[in-house]
Amino acid sequence: MNAQTLFDIRGKKAIVTGGTRGLGFGMAEGLMESGCEAVIVGTTDKVFDVADGFKSRGFACHGVRADFSQREEVYRAFRECVERLGGDVDILVTAHGIQRRHSAEDFPINEWDEVLSVNLDSVFILCQEAGKIMLRKNSGKIILVASMISWFGGQTIPAYAASKGGVAQLAKALSNDWFSRGVNVNAIAPGYMATEMNTALLDRANPRYGQITARIPAGRWGTPDDMKGACIFLASHASDYLGGAVIPVDGGYLVK
Repeated sequence: MNAQTLFDIRGKKAIVTGGTRGLGFGMAEGLMESGCEAVIVGTTDKVFDVADGFKSRGFACHGVRADFSQREEVYRAFRECVERLGGDVDILVTAHGIQRRHSAEDFPINEWDEVLSVNLDSVFILCQEAGKIMLRKNSGKIILVASMISWFGGQTIPAYAASKGGVAQLAKALSNDWFSRGVNVNAIAPGYMATEMNTALLDRANPRYGQITARIPAGRWGTPDDMKGACIFLASHASDYLGGAVIPVDGGYLVK
């Protein structure tokens, strides 16, 4: 395959969860800008407005609403996504997730359950369901969204840390099972990103903002646009020999 076609994903069918905002929005946009048809999944009716916005720009986009804290909703949403794509899927990007903050000794067990259900359980189910389709045709790309917290423990976020550690390990385990059968499973690990999830940290009065920024060699926090390149790479033939990788997109934060 020549270099001109390595990154060609025109006509591919993609599902992007968490596609209404932040990093998920950026990756969905990148895939559609590259010629994919996409279904974006969100938790509110906003997903339909965002999908309409993409369609107004000439993209093939569909919206599906789902609550991934409810297991039956994960299965229902996946089925609906595949129906919207005409019964097939080539690319799955799991960019949804939630965050809850409490000191470990006070962390409410119901919130632990909620975070693990949304951030890890639903990711496995989506991968399993997509894998069944992709394995039948010996072709597919699954892109999980891990985190810097897949390596670090963080503070006051034990459930999030456990879930994102699990996502990184899940990428490796699924790759071991499916790589030889034509399905690539890899993960992107975003660094500190200027998104809604980090609103508290982005407050310049917060001493953590300065500490974090000083450690980023790029000199700035990341944006949704910074996720596009890695996502397109992992969705294309350019990554055909890559499996179980967890790729930091972090402005160099991890290695400083």
